[in-house]
Amino acid sequence: METPKISLNSLEAWCIIAAIMLTTIMEILDTTIVNVSLPHMMGSLSADRDQISWVVTSYIVAAGVLMPLTGFLVGLFGSKKLLLMNIVGFMLASILCGLSTNLTEIVVFRMLQGVFGASLVPLAQYILRDTFVAKDQPKAMAIWGIGVMAAPIMGPTLGGYITDTLSWRWIFYVNIPVCVLNFFLVISFFKSSVTRKDIIDWRGMFFMVVSIASLQLFLDRGEVDDWFSSNTIGWLFVIFVTTFTYFIYHCLTVKNPIINLRLFKDKTFAYGTLMMTLFAASLLGTLTIFPQMLESLFGYTSDLTGLTMAPRGIASGIMMAIGSQLMSRGVKPRWIIMAGLIIGAYTTWVMGNIALDTSMQFILTLGFIQGFGIGCFFMPLSTIVYSNLPRQAIAEASGLFNFGRNIGNAMGVSLLTAFLDRDTQSNWTALTAHIQTANPNFQHWLAVQHLQFSNTHSWVAKLSQQISTQANFMAYSHTFKIAGVLLYFAAFLPLLLKTPAKKVPDGDAVVAAAH
Repeated sequence: METPKISLNSLEAWCIIAAIMLTTIMEILDTTIVNVSLPHMMGSLSADRDQISWVVTSYIVAAGVLMPLTGFLVGLFGSKKLLLMNIVGFMLASILCGLSTNLTEIVVFRMLQGVFGASLVPLAQYILRDTFVAKDQPKAMAIWGIGVMAAPIMGPTLGGYITDTLSWRWIFYVNIPVCVLNFFLVISFFKSSVTRKDIIDWRGMFFMVVSIASLQLFLDRGEVDDWFSSNTIGWLFVIFVTTFTYFIYHCLTVKNPIINLRLFKDKTFAYGTLMMTLFAASLLGTLTIFPQMLESLFGYTSDLTGLTMAPRGIASGIMMAIGSQLMSRGVKPRWIIMAGLIIGAYTTWVMGNIALDTSMQFILTLGFIQGFGIGCFFMPLSTIVYSNLPRQAIAEASGLFNFGRNIGNAMGVSLLTAFLDRDTQSNWTALTAHIQTANPNFQHWLAVQHLQFSNTHSWVAKLSQQISTQANFMAYSHTFKIAGVLLYFAAFLPLLLKTPAKKVPDGDAVVAAAH
């Protein structure tokens, strides 16, 4: 028997949202909070720069493999029991990470943390969808979306502050009180869901795990190992293509596959997942490399960079609240989503036009506007993407939808970083070709710097540094513009969304039509 849904007009409802928010922030925060602490870990764990990157890679791979299995795990254990298991497991893994004394230990424990953290975000989204009545879902999704958008922005700032004030081990220990509070909220206010005993598709699970793990490793390690010049990266790609092809064939030909790919027959879910993947690859990908530019080229400190990124989270939270009100007043979700993509495309393109002397005020304002676009996109899409699916399929669909976000972000960061590095080299080559004695601009530069061409020691190092900075800056500009163009193309996809006003099999009302 299905658990009846509730409205937001109760203490129970707000305690459930509080627990879901804590769950979401805790998991997403842990994917970004570690990054700024890696240099401090290197000395403590006797690791070099390449080895310490596995602290991040191990978590990403483990979470990526388990995330699509959310629906299967909800059916096996029930949403409440699964959430409690994940909270306890995540807390224990966090403690073990903080206690690690060498690289092997922390990589294993971070992998364990990824195993228990994998389904937290899709599970949170499923519980919100399964708990609240249809009219309150946009508001609930808006509140939840604030955590999804704010956590990645908070991560680097919070991680830098904790590391500088205490030590890198405390970025894991801070999870303990959050997990304890979350555990008691879930115990007190969540209701158990119906479980089912399905025959486990072991063959499908094996090929899914191998294909996703090889893809995640390929994306995460490709740039480090120079892509296909490395035999390891080449073999990872071959393994991914082979196992993924068989996995698709297997899921479409067996009766009860481990992942129900037939969910993508629903156009709203299919196009919604595609949009989320493109959005994560382009906009969220640029937001991953943008702080690097601020620190390396603009000279911002880690704390200042975090504060510079903060307006995006604030504006996205505001816009999610506004968006939920617009939807409740009859504004079609597809138009709000399209507006978000257009704003995201425009602001990302403008990011490619800023100069090295651009003021912080302009960057803050641009980020604030971009945050509105993020809020416009994320909340309505998260609300309507499951609107045509039966209630019992939402947990599985949530895992696939969030996996699209996860893999899109991984692909975006990898491809944008690869382009950034190669374009920097191309720009360097093009700029140095103009360093000739006959070039009047070069002669003017020497004169302004009060340098003589014959005294190479006085100008070569200085000019090389300036060219390197300019080549790198040009590459960032080109990268942001490519992401902006991709978002412009994605802005047409909302026109394909169709959410007819009908009732799903469990009798729950769905969100109004998007057209």
